[in-house]
Amino acid sequence: MKTFAFLAAMMAATTAGLAHAEERRINVDATGTVQVAPDMATITLGVTHQNPEASEAMKATSDAVAQVLARLADMGIEERDLQTRDLSLSPIWSNRNQQNGEPPEITGFVASNRVFVRVRDLTQLGEVMDAVIQDGANDFSGLSFGLQDPEPIEVQARAKAVSEATAKAEQLAQAANVALGPVQTISERGGGVRPMAEMRTMAMADTGGVPVAGGEISVSVSVSMEFEISE
Repeated sequence: MKTFAFLAAMMAATTAGLAHAEERRINVDATGTVQVAPDMATITLGVTHQNPEASEAMKATSDAVAQVLARLADMGIEERDLQTRDLSLSPIWSNRNQQNGEPPEITGFVASNRVFVRVRDLTQLGEVMDAVIQDGANDFSGLSFGLQDPEPIEVQARAKAVSEATAKAEQLAQAANVALGPVQTISERGGGVRPMAEMRTMAMADTGGVPVAGGEISVSVSVSMEFEISE
């Protein structure tokens, strides 16, 4: 019985010690952010045509899109950077909301085709947009900037996040008059690439084109770190 009591006491003391050690932690969160100029743009453009005949509306739209795609190919845009996003054909109704009892009637059709375009040479962006407008694109629903290879910038942001988290933990330890121990856990909480409010006018090609501002984009990585408090 004495041996059992001794072992139980030892286990209880060890458990209490572990619990006490687990309580002696400093937990911090930090975000590392790196701002860089973009080197890629994506455009969502489209062609929409209306005609009393469905086939004519679709033909006019298809012909214009084919011309736009041919122009983009001539400008060096690769097939891998072109993708049809959606193709639609919708009726145009008349008397649909009338209260005179007359049934609604289809008076025409609207055909639409949207294409996603990735532009890897930003000096060409204004010229590309100007060219597709001339060739029949009449619907622009998106323009965004990004990085062709964000990984090296993410590495910088990640290192910055860890450095800032470590500095924050050191400040907390100093303020609490304790010694900061080694890292116990570290985890990444995500991040992303987003445009910044500060804009920078981009140099356009000598041939001119639609004025576009590329600005900067922000690459962020967030981390959570847990440090031991040394004795």
